[in-house]
Amino acid sequence: MTGVNRIAMVAGIVVAGLLTFAPARDGSTMTSRFLSGSQAVVQGARRVAVGMTGVVAGLFNQGATPVYAQDQDGSAQQAADFVWHGSVRMGQILEIKGVNGDIIAERAPGEEIEVRAEKRARQSDVNEVHIEVVEHADGVMLCAVYPSSRGRENTCEPGSGGRTNIRNNDVRVTFYVSVPENVAFTGSTVNGDVGVHDLGSDVDAKSVNGDIQISTTGLAEANTVNDATMERYNIEAGLSFSTVNGSISLDLPDDVNADLDAAWVNGRLDADLPFELIGRVSCRSAKGVLGDGGPELNLKTVNGSIHIF
Repeated sequence: MTGVNRIAMVAGIVVAGLLTFAPARDGSTMTSRFLSGSQAVVQGARRVAVGMTGVVAGLFNQGATPVYAQDQDGSAQQAADFVWHGSVRMGQILEIKGVNGDIIAERAPGEEIEVRAEKRARQSDVNEVHIEVVEHADGVMLCAVYPSSRGRENTCEPGSGGRTNIRNNDVRVTFYVSVPENVAFTGSTVNGDVGVHDLGSDVDAKSVNGDIQISTTGLAEANTVNDATMERYNIEAGLSFSTVNGSISLDLPDDVNADLDAAWVNGRLDADLPFELIGRVSCRSAKGVLGDGGPELNLKTVNGSIHIF
């Protein structure tokens, strides 16, 4: 044991002992503290010693550069985030494929795309997960590629292609994306939320175990297990939302004109706007007209309700 560790251990035992034998706030006696405190002294000494060792050792190692910094929640964060800048032609697609982690997209101030990926983990090595950029005829995509397992290689490919398996890996990758106007955006993840804010293009958002929130002036499609919320959009382009264990909420203009096709299994339809049913009323589906009718709204959920207001 080094001299620093000895100092920290002795200080830890003293501090832990004082904390253990101090009178309790609720008026309990020192005797009751003593009966249950012998083991706590040892454990407390160890915890305090570890913390003080780090503090004291830091005084002698100020020049060292740590590979990871500890967050308040105890997770490890990579020292530098991945950052990519680029551009695509108007009408092309920017696609983000995540696995573990959120995707947050906002409108870019100009014509340049910016993607920043933040990697965190509690146990796994964040350096084992890398961000891959694939430029193709229809645009560009970025993926979080995890270490391959069982001899099957993880790959990053556009659309429905590619393969990702995160067996025994707890690295979370959060993507922060700036999307130029008139560049279509597709964001998909497995365990995480997708938040799309104030875009000026078509959006396709997917999550297996996460919520989706979309605000855009273009066509919007969302598929998730959990909740899906639409705040701002171009109703003329139509909407398509589907969830499994979650609700769908749409904030529509009072004078909206659209054809509604809604279906649910365990839930209900709540419409605060004037809604004219077409055909027979069902306990699990409804078709009708909002206003004078128009673009089609396809809304489907299994365990959740559909709310139009």
